[in-house]
Amino acid sequence: MRKDGELPANTAGPAGPTGSWSLVVPLKPLPLAKSRLAGAVGPMLRPRLALAFAQDTVAAALSCPAVRDVVVVTDDPLAAGALSALGAAVVADAPAAGLNAALAYGADAARARRPGAPVAALNADLPALRPAELSRVLGMAGQFPRAFLADAAEIGTTLLSAAPGMELLPAFGGASRLRHLSSGAVEIPPDGVTSVRRDVDTGADLRAALELGVGPHTAELRPLGEPEPEPA
Repeated sequence: MRKDGELPANTAGPAGPTGSWSLVVPLKPLPLAKSRLAGAVGPMLRPRLALAFAQDTVAAALSCPAVRDVVVVTDDPLAAGALSALGAAVVADAPAAGLNAALAYGADAARARRPGAPVAALNADLPALRPAELSRVLGMAGQFPRAFLADAAEIGTTLLSAAPGMELLPAFGGASRLRHLSSGAVEIPPDGVTSVRRDVDTGADLRAALELGVGPHTAELRPLGEPEPEPA
């Protein structure tokens, strides 16, 4: 893990660099992550699911044709190793001042590597994320100086973007949809991008994500007593 915000020279995913976007994905230390899921999945599975969500999110993002690189901001060594193995660049949360400070720091780290890149903050808890839907969102976001996508509950935010030369100005947490609207960011229409909006905080959210179809890291844990997959 790099502690100075400097990204390694190769920050592309396994398929190589394809798009123009740098995505910033924040992740709490795993023992603290996804606390609201404990009642649904138990205290032992909860941190493992938090990591699996992040792995599926990052893997899908790196497979998106619009994305060049993914920067993960985390102080968790297990998560740092797992996500860097997927092809993400990992920086420590040097500000240690909460989610929005971490996102701003990650955006600065991404732009230090590629100053002309558009950047977007993306939640780490999107286990059903589809690369094609993310590409659609980023295509719409690229038409505006700043843009955002509301979560499935239409209260929070799952993605916030900033064009080259624009500050990200993240205001995530709680009712962030209204805060991002008030900050001048344009709201991206929600049609056809369900997987980019389906974040997971509760047992009900997890069930909804499982119905959409989650990535392999989350599916492997069989959350909520999901049965073993049928042999091929």
